[in-house]
Amino acid sequence: MFTGLIEELGSVLGIHASKSGTQLEIAAPRIAEDLQNGDSVSVNGCCLTAQTTSDGALAFHLLEETLERTNLRDLRRDSPVNLERALTASGRLGGHFVQGHVDCALRVISFAESGADTRLEIELPDAFAHYAACKGSIALNGISLTIAELLAGSFAVWIIPHTRRQTNLEKLQEGDLLNVEFDIIAKYVERMLRRML
Repeated sequence: MFTGLIEELGSVLGIHASKSGTQLEIAAPRIAEDLQNGDSVSVNGCCLTAQTTSDGALAFHLLEETLERTNLRDLRRDSPVNLERALTASGRLGGHFVQGHVDCALRVISFAESGADTRLEIELPDAFAHYAACKGSIALNGISLTIAELLAGSFAVWIIPHTRRQTNLEKLQEGDLLNVEFDIIAKYVERMLRRML
């Protein structure tokens, strides 16, 4: 479980595919020193298990499903990635409950500054539209955000300068893919209603 508050902006050291699977290596000097092998880390909002931690770097094994469902497949050397360690029982919940289970990767329609802030609009296919609610929580690349606008086929959030500077949204461009995790409450409500009908 995570909160959607990014702790460190890591940098990809390498991503290597082989017969034994795909390995992702990330430079993360701040959080690596506090992690052990087997700990969970949110990488662009995707919960991954640290296989090795050494010298300020982390290594992860990526499943085929992870590569198919997320934007991790597009990572290259030096790509910036949002990192967050798993929430501890004594930790503060400043964002919202984020599982690290990415629902889909959706394209950026626009990313435009408006004064000091930035409006980010993202496509919203019909298959996922019922999970989105105005003023509801959503995780984009692991960042806890609030949906500000629901539009026909899209939604928008507003990004404050701090969030833009401290995350990989700083490098975002139109057409990029963002990992999206919809609020878990909406998924439970959907399942309960289906069972009642």
